[in-house]
Amino acid sequence: MVSIKAGRRSDSRPPAPANDDDDEQTRHATETTPLLIGGQLAPDGDTEAASLLVRTRKDDDEDDSLDSRQSTAAQDDGTKKKGKPLPKLQIFLLCYARMMEPIAFFSIFPFIAQMVQQNGRLPESDVGFYSGLIESIFSATQTAVLIFWGRLADRIGRKPVLLVSLIGMTIGPALFGVARSIWQMILFRSLAGVFSGSSLIIRTMMGDHSSPETQAIIFSWFAFAGNVGIFLGPILGGALAEPAEQYPGVFGGIQFFKDYPYALPGFVVGAISATGALTSLLFLDETLKKSKASTSGGSGPAVHADDHHNDEEEPVKMSLRELTMAPNVAIVLWTYGHIMFLAFAFTAILPVVLYTPVSLGGMGCNSFQISLYMAAQGGSQALWLLLAFPFLQRRIGTNGVLRLCVIAYPFFFIGYMVMNGLLRVHTEVAMVWFWILGSIVVFVGPGVSMSFTAVQLALNDVAPDPHLLGTLNAIALTCTSAIRSLAPGVSSAIYAVGAHNQIFYGHLAWVLLVPISASLLFVLKRMPADKR
Repeated sequence: MVSIKAGRRSDSRPPAPANDDDDEQTRHATETTPLLIGGQLAPDGDTEAASLLVRTRKDDDEDDSLDSRQSTAAQDDGTKKKGKPLPKLQIFLLCYARMMEPIAFFSIFPFIAQMVQQNGRLPESDVGFYSGLIESIFSATQTAVLIFWGRLADRIGRKPVLLVSLIGMTIGPALFGVARSIWQMILFRSLAGVFSGSSLIIRTMMGDHSSPETQAIIFSWFAFAGNVGIFLGPILGGALAEPAEQYPGVFGGIQFFKDYPYALPGFVVGAISATGALTSLLFLDETLKKSKASTSGGSGPAVHADDHHNDEEEPVKMSLRELTMAPNVAIVLWTYGHIMFLAFAFTAILPVVLYTPVSLGGMGCNSFQISLYMAAQGGSQALWLLLAFPFLQRRIGTNGVLRLCVIAYPFFFIGYMVMNGLLRVHTEVAMVWFWILGSIVVFVGPGVSMSFTAVQLALNDVAPDPHLLGTLNAIALTCTSAIRSLAPGVSSAIYAVGAHNQIFYGHLAWVLLVPISASLLFVLKRMPADKR
């Protein structure tokens, strides 16, 4: 017989004789908590504890003493909720689908300037403006629709919204590739932005699948899949643009590819997105199930698929304002946006810094050296995310990883200023130190990218209710998209002004980023404690 202990001190008195009232109480406990007592009746004190346990499940805000009894009883009878196992196939499918959006977004980068010039018949001085406009319109459109997609996913389920997004990414790049004017390019790029909710839905589904034991490795793979997409997108775009000229033996006789030189990369990217949609349709599981009110004929909202104790509870409904004002949500969103600003600013500045002459504050690298540098940095970032982050997150927690990254950020930025100073000196000793510091910056510096995954875990932890996770992620990604549409241009302009006028020897952008990154330490003091 399994006994439930509720934290009461047992005494040596024999149990009182049973009476009708006791029989009624015992029968009630048996009917309402059959799993807790294994179908057998606990003695006097244990029955009372089981009764208390039933009452405490109805309201999470009951008196602390009842919560203590509930916790002790659950532990003693072995019914404490276990962590969910890692669903490897589902995570693999989600990671594959995760690659689609960055492939579509970055595939146009190698040829966008040339396409703008040809379609608009523009002077070279105007190409940069329209290229930047078309690149930014994706993020601007995404900002406007992400909350809609997030709330829809919380209402009708994750999988259908993901499929709609992937189908949209099948059509958008294909249409963009056959655009013949600037306005068509803007229109089709906007269309791609409208259907760019896959990243939001995928991270929400991964959150649904994760447990405290598995969330670190799951979101490490999420970040890694995004990096793979960022790597493949430009390669596909550059390799497949203007096929009639690049591969005359294969495409030289096809007039269509002469008239539409950028159609092939659009078609290929669209086809890849179609495979993501197909695999998701056939093999991906829905992670949100309908509540009992819904399955009995109503249209009730969805609840978390794995939280069975919520099956008979009405899911929480909150407005956007109520959600952002929920405990700890605002500070985590601020931290999320702060980290994303640093990431986008650095990503925009880095290629310019590597290309800029040493005398103006850069590294003076050629195209091949820039490619090698960025490939090495991307590879080290992937290793940090896959190998180091899960280990560190288990050892020091999510907040510990965030704190470690935030401490490293200022030194990471300072490293580029010091490297330029060593190149300016250019003595034998200075060059030895340059290669030592450069190796640290390339291979150790990308460890700060662990903050991206850590802050995502923190965001998952502060969701007031599992069925609000999609909306909360939508708010975070809306902020991210807004930052992405502004931060690269602003940071690049600041760097250009600093280099042109030799403000701080061309390091104006780095000088500003150092205190901005250091200020995150004060923000982290207000972060909620880790959920263990």
